Amino acid sequence: MISLQQLQSLVSSGEVDTVVIALTDMQGRLMGKHVTADFFISEVVPHGAEGCNYLLAVDTDMKTVAGYALTSWASGYGDFVMKPDLATLRLAPWLEKTALVQCDLEDHAGVGVLPSPRQILKAQLERLHARGLTALAATELEFILFKDSYEAAWKQAYRDLEPFNYYNVDYSILGTSRAEPVIGRIRREMTKAGLVVENSKGECNLGQHEVNFKYKDALSTADDHVVYKTGAKEIASRMGHSLTFMAKFNEREGSSCHIHFSLRGLDGSPTFAAQPEVFDHFMAGQLAAMRELTLLYAPNINSYKRYAKGSFAPTAAAWGRDNRTCGLRVVGHGHSLRLENRVPGADVNPYLALAAMIAAGLHGIDNKLALEPEFKGNAYESDKPRVPRNMHVARELFANSNLAKAAFGDVVHAHYLNYADVELELFDAAITDWERFRGFERL
Repeated sequence: MISLQQLQSLVSSGEVDTVVIALTDMQGRLMGKHVTADFFISEVVPHGAEGCNYLLAVDTDMKTVAGYALTSWASGYGDFVMKPDLATLRLAPWLEKTALVQCDLEDHAGVGVLPSPRQILKAQLERLHARGLTALAATELEFILFKDSYEAAWKQAYRDLEPFNYYNVDYSILGTSRAEPVIGRIRREMTKAGLVVENSKGECNLGQHEVNFKYKDALSTADDHVVYKTGAKEIASRMGHSLTFMAKFNEREGSSCHIHFSLRGLDGSPTFAAQPEVFDHFMAGQLAAMRELTLLYAPNINSYKRYAKGSFAPTAAAWGRDNRTCGLRVVGHGHSLRLENRVPGADVNPYLALAAMIAAGLHGIDNKLALEPEFKGNAYESDKPRVPRNMHVARELFANSNLAKAAFGDVVHAHYLNYADVELELFDAAITDWERFRGFERL
């Protein structure tokens, strides 16, 4: 991370000549502009920059869709203001002479754009702060690495791609070393960009890996998450390869985004360890709200394919101590006591998932919900409530959630309900390979 003064020195010395200004969209992607560093310092820092407000009202293909109150053809698709948060200013070392800054969104009257993912998380953090609390978090993102370039993968319709590993390399040093030219570069470049790398390791699916980072305050963790996700793709691409953060690329193991989470007092004291009753209420809130907030943990059609019995992806809304069959796994002790939410996949928007966890936890704290006994054994075989089996179910649960409406407000609730409606309508109209292979000749 660098200060504005450091950036000015780097610009003067010719080491930086470009600044990427970026917002995070509904899909969890960085969107924005490459601006000259001089223009950033003289104009963007004091005044902000403009971006079309359709960036929070399009589908994954960037197509304009109906149903959003934020913007439409009728309102002319105007601009909102991208206000750089200089606390996020960092080098982007995988790009030549480039720095990167993340932005908050405002309208022209200076009012924050409520459906902005970063704004949604900040609003929940403010609710925590009012209770004398703050949140620490870390996200563990898995991905599948391929030898093919993104362009080759596109031309092959994403079929017959060659993974970096041909067998399960979970914890294998021999297997992961074969991907080290790419994974090692990702670790080093992320370190230069201000992320604190802990480790990388192999995973179960063919070519599946993860890079893990040290926990931070929740907002910084979400900011780092989207920078890492974009940077990892760009690094792989520059090396002639590709990687995917799809929750479920094929019929083997999916890619997760386990979220480690704990509360601290404003003085840094560990709340979960010092106040067991707060921990219990917070955990009870997670269980009570898990199904109705799953849409924020699993935001895409593909997300739900990951929830498969015996796959290390959860199917039960249950909690257990160091039990990977449960949706919520409690790990650590003392200062390190934390919960691990195993429901999100690698396609998650981290701002929305962290906001959902805070909203659920506050629901438990405010209503003093009692925590059920921990689950011991195989939660896949339990009678616990199930994680929604598809996006249709998750959409209905979110639509009827009074908790979601109260925690996020009607504007945000309606915005992300429409997001689900758009995805469902588009998918329901699509014809899949599965249908063609089963039906072309035999039906």
